[in-house]
Amino acid sequence: MKSKMILLMGGQGVGKGTHARRLIARDGYGYVETGAILRALPPESPVAQIMARGELVPDSDLFGVIADAIKNNPGDIILDGFPRTVGQAQWLVKNYADKFDIRVVYMNVPEDIMLARIEKRIREGGGRADDADAAIVRRRLDSFWRITMPAIEWLRTAQGIRFADVDVSAEDVDVNFTRISNALD
Repeated sequence: MKSKMILLMGGQGVGKGTHARRLIARDGYGYVETGAILRALPPESPVAQIMARGELVPDSDLFGVIADAIKNNPGDIILDGFPRTVGQAQWLVKNYADKFDIRVVYMNVPEDIMLARIEKRIREGGGRADDADAAIVRRRLDSFWRITMPAIEWLRTAQGIRFADVDVSAEDVDVNFTRISNALD
């Protein structure tokens, strides 16, 4: 039996990190949080500078990082923040569909709710540095719609994986977690 690879996908503020932590606590998944790995890079690194501008990191810089992270997390795993492009999605399916039971959870939330959640995490002191700059938040959201949404749509019909479109726009986190859990069963 193959290990599971859960891809939590969605725009900023949809709750990927929150629900990943809950799934980890409940089911013991390994966890690859791409953003945290990249944010831990020294600020002077080229990748950190790309991120500081609110741009997506090029695929060529990510594939090695992701492959190492997957290798270092044997068993069931959650990927948070990867893939973000069609090329990344294709690379992941090509290299891992035969090794993992890949399950995509598209955490579907309208943009106005995403923005409200980003503002809330800033007010509550949990926001990231790039959350405080409205122009960077806008660029990140525009990148999501222009670049990541086509990857999600490609994964929706990709062979060899399971795809679930899950509405997680409820204010109650437990309701959203139940919806995600049901999609993974």
